[in-house]
Amino acid sequence: MGSLLRRVRERASALPWTSIPRPAFLVGGAITVGLAIVMALTAGGVTAQTTTATQAREPAEFPAGAGAPVPPSRPAGQAGSAAFSGIILPDILIVAPHGVSQADVRRLGAIAGVRKLITFDGAQITLAGQPVNVIGVQPDQFRSWVPLPTASDQRLWTGLAAGDFVASSRAAVLLNLTPGASYQLTGASATSVRFAGAARLGITGVGVLVNQAVSRKLGLVHQIAVLISAPGPDLATLSAQVRQVLGGGAKVVGLRGRGLPAGTAPAHITSYLQLFQASASKFCPAMSWTVLAAIGQIESGDGQNMGPSSAGALGPMQFMPATWAQWGIDGFGPPGPPDIMNPFDAVPSAARMLCADGASSGTAAGLRQAIFAYNHADWYVNEVLALAQRYAAEYH
Repeated sequence: MGSLLRRVRERASALPWTSIPRPAFLVGGAITVGLAIVMALTAGGVTAQTTTATQAREPAEFPAGAGAPVPPSRPAGQAGSAAFSGIILPDILIVAPHGVSQADVRRLGAIAGVRKLITFDGAQITLAGQPVNVIGVQPDQFRSWVPLPTASDQRLWTGLAAGDFVASSRAAVLLNLTPGASYQLTGASATSVRFAGAARLGITGVGVLVNQAVSRKLGLVHQIAVLISAPGPDLATLSAQVRQVLGGGAKVVGLRGRGLPAGTAPAHITSYLQLFQASASKFCPAMSWTVLAAIGQIESGDGQNMGPSSAGALGPMQFMPATWAQWGIDGFGPPGPPDIMNPFDAVPSAARMLCADGASSGTAAGLRQAIFAYNHADWYVNEVLALAQRYAAEYH
């Protein structure tokens, strides 16, 4: 479950954040490896402060081509706990030491090619006496920007909307947090907050998520971070346009990243996009390449997490060794035994396995059966299909 900082000390003229890649996006013919943010908040750096009652507190989220914020959709009586309806894959992270204004947000949303935009808050506070980096989010908006398994956990998002906090898996272990117990969070003020549970947030360095009401109490820096989804524009051009809006004080981090292994690519395959397309075309013509792209993203962030997983799965498509022994092939890789760690073997092998398990039928039922065979979980099937649909819409 994929966080950052709100109105704090004016003297914090720069933030010591860096960034590394995480969820994937297909951009300009290459897989974009998206968000994973490293927050290195030093003591006395960005910390919580008291805010004024008149300060705007709602984060902004824009749909494609919009020039103004859109109120989030919520079922009556369940503010911020709406059912997950799809993911959004980020291309740009912006960190502004003093936050961004609503006018800035409108100008960012008006940049050509920007499809989605979200702002959120954060600061370093203490939890049970220990320093921790906390971000304040609108649950039903931010939910779409975190890893898929986390986004699918309705229990966590219902708790977050109700005023509980969610911790990263690592923070929960380090701080010895117990689900259902209450802990004191101290920023501009101290408040007791119930721990809803732990999840993978996909944001390295961020320990805790809170909702907007708790964020106000803690005095997190308002709208200190912005995520932008803009799959079309060239990254350098997009970054330059963002800097034109915000000036030199903001840190702009591109979230497009990892490509295919150097020196092993066939001449006609130079990107993950082409690899997914070629693998589906050759080894399972009845299946859309977008299904392979979705599985590659969910399983490993397209090579960002090669394993082994807790179950022992390996490689960009996270095959179990026994399964690989049955289905692994020397697809587009160099001559020799099939290599579970090489995407030029792993992606074609996944296509071959999916085809044999039902995708060759060309039917919705057959495809669902194949994906379920890949990972025996209904949520997994639904998320693969949802992400595949998004890829299809962006790269039709």
